[in-house]
Order: sequence, then structure tokens, then C-alpha cells
Amino acid sequence: MAKSNSSYGIKRLESKNAKNAIVQRLSEDFNLTPIIAEAYYSQVAQYFSEHSNVELSAGEIAYEAVAAEEPAGKHIRVARKIIVRLKLLDFNTDLQVLADYGLAGLRRHRLARITRQAYDQGALLSYEDIAMILTTSPATVKRDVYHLRREGMFIMTRGAKHDMGPGLSHKTIIIDLYFKGYTFSEIERKTNHSETSIKRYLADFVQVAALYRQDFSENQIRLIAQKSSRLVREYVQIYQTYAKQNSERLSDLLTPQKPGKGAEKKSPTQPISAGEDDE
Repeated sequence: MAKSNSSYGIKRLESKNAKNAIVQRLSEDFNLTPIIAEAYYSQVAQYFSEHSNVELSAGEIAYEAVAAEEPAGKHIRVARKIIVRLKLLDFNTDLQVLADYGLAGLRRHRLARITRQAYDQGALLSYEDIAMILTTSPATVKRDVYHLRREGMFIMTRGAKHDMGPGLSHKTIIIDLYFKGYTFSEIERKTNHSETSIKRYLADFVQVAALYRQDFSENQIRLIAQKSSRLVREYVQIYQTYAKQNSERLSDLLTPQKPGKGAEKKSPTQPISAGEDDE
């Protein structure tokens, strides 16, 4: 007959593991009750798991970047960070780019790739981040970004995302390209955005346009859709422009599909499953 746990002192032995040792130190050092100390330990352990235990494939690096939704002007020390996986080396494309365009071309190719990947994972890289990753200077990164933008490519950096200039947002430009008849692949190449991001912007646009067609005010739409006033205004303007042109794409996008046998009808404000908003 097996002896009871108490015979072996299992409970006492369990109390001597690393977790309980740390909980005891937290309780002692910060004058916490054991329950609160254990709650702190569990939370910190979760943070450590999220930011340290990252599985990487060949050619990838893990990098701490500021979350995309963090507002401009917030001190970098207190801004929320996200650990992102970036493909620094990709021999499927890098060698050909190096052969065709040289070292500067390869650096710009990698710059476009890592900024897109960071943005797709909900983070934004600054010029300083990019310079560190690519082993160059922020001044060189700035010149490279300017060069790529002159070629018509969007480069999403922290500075670009929070630029409050008078120009149209990158989201509106992408929606405009879609209504002009460009394919997803063409928009991806022109804007350096993934298909996932493009579909997310289309889903946001459809929600705003559907609410506008139901005679909600722009302020009401902003509150319901959780978008900025500027973005709602731009989306409404682009809807008005293509509605006047009787755009077939706009009609297809905003007209709910008739459900087939066994199919469920989707809400006109949620036509595309594309994840959370990244604004």
C-alpha cells in the first residue's frame, strides 16, 4: 500500500522550490502578504514568458518595439513594448537583391521587410531601432526611407504613424487603391503592407461606411467604430467619391451576400474577419 504524501514530506518539499523561494523574497522585501506576493510572481512570470521565451526560425531575431497604439509624445520608458519576430536574413530574396542592387539595395530591402513585419505584429520601429538592427546610422535609415517613399513604397515607422501632417493617412490611400481596381498583391507591393493589414483596413472602412449610410453622424461613427475623427472623415469622403461613381467594388463591398443554404448572414458592419484594429 502506497504511503501518504505526508509520509514523504511532499508538501514541505514543494515549498522549497524556486517559485516559493521568490514569493517569500517578494513578501519580505516589499512587505507583501503571501497571497499578494504570489499574484505578483505569477504576473511577472507571464511577462517573462511573453518577452523572453520566443521561438525563432533561421534568420530571425526577436526585438522589443513600442506598441503601435502608443500615442506620440509618450516617453519611451513608459510606453508599452511588444516582442516581435523579424526576418533579418532571408536567402530566398536577399541574395538576388544583393546581386541586382548592391549593399544599399539590400539594406533598403531589409528595412522594408522588418518595418512591415513589426507593424503586422502590432509594433512600430523607430529610425534608431532600424539603425541598430541593420547596423547602420539613423541618418542612413532616414535617407533610405526617403528613397523608398519616392519610389512609392510606404514605410511604417513610429514617426510616420504619428505624423499629424495634412496628407491622407496610409489607410485611406490603401482603400483608394482598392477602389481604383488594384489587386491585393499589387497593393501589397505598392504600399509595403500585408494582405492581412489591407483586409483589416477594408473591414474598418465597411463599418464606417455602413454606419454613415444609416445616417449616423461622424461623431457617432467615431464613438461606435473607435476610430479617430480624421480617419472617419477620410473614410466618409472616399465613400462619397466612389458612391457618386457607382463603383462596382464599393457596391460589392457594402452589399451583404444572400445567405445560401445553411449559411449565416453577416452583419454589414462586420463583413471581414481581420483581427483587432491597429490604429
